[in-house]
Amino acid sequence: MDPEYFKHSRQEVAPFVPAQRRRVLEVGCGEGTFVTSLSGVEESWGIEPSVAAEAARARFTQVFRATFEEVEAELPLAYFDVVICNDVIEHMPDHNRFLSAIGKHIAPGGLLIGSIPNVRFYNNMMQFLLEKDWHYTDAGILDRTHVTFFTEKSFRKTLERHGFTVVAMKGINTGVRFSDSRRTSVYLGLAKVLSALSFGYFSDILHLQFAFQASPMAAPVKT
Repeated sequence: MDPEYFKHSRQEVAPFVPAQRRRVLEVGCGEGTFVTSLSGVEESWGIEPSVAAEAARARFTQVFRATFEEVEAELPLAYFDVVICNDVIEHMPDHNRFLSAIGKHIAPGGLLIGSIPNVRFYNNMMQFLLEKDWHYTDAGILDRTHVTFFTEKSFRKTLERHGFTVVAMKGINTGVRFSDSRRTSVYLGLAKVLSALSFGYFSDILHLQFAFQASPMAAPVKT
């Protein structure tokens, strides 16, 4: 994977970080540029299995060069105000296990936030429908390291199935063009027309990703 991938500051996700963010955990933190761009963070933890973790060590309070599963037992319970997952859940071998486990590490009133790629993005959908093609690439929606693919609807249902309440979900990086080719221009134009003619029903295909906030449901009180 291109080393530049781990340096992205992801400022389009910053508006989804809540004001209460003293203690933050970022899963798949890369070199740590996202969390370190945020104000108000007093304690930052990162999990990153790649060599990018070494660069993050200088920026974070605590960094694990590992997967979430490998270090889960070392994470404090009910502790983090925010857990961040920017384009990382789709890479997980078992995202269901992660979503079932991460809630217990979030403090009362805390949030899980982040982003996921949209498999219905217009460029991907037009190639699939019009060119009858589906091929993996080094980056993008069909990144060959993606294990799971999500739509806005399927990811919302996935969060709810694992005990989260979706607080917010919004398309980001809208109308992005990966090339200046005529084909890309035509596909984007078709996507805009389809969105307009459907009165917004197909507007989701214009978004490269969806950013989200989700709150773990409180465990029932035992009596």
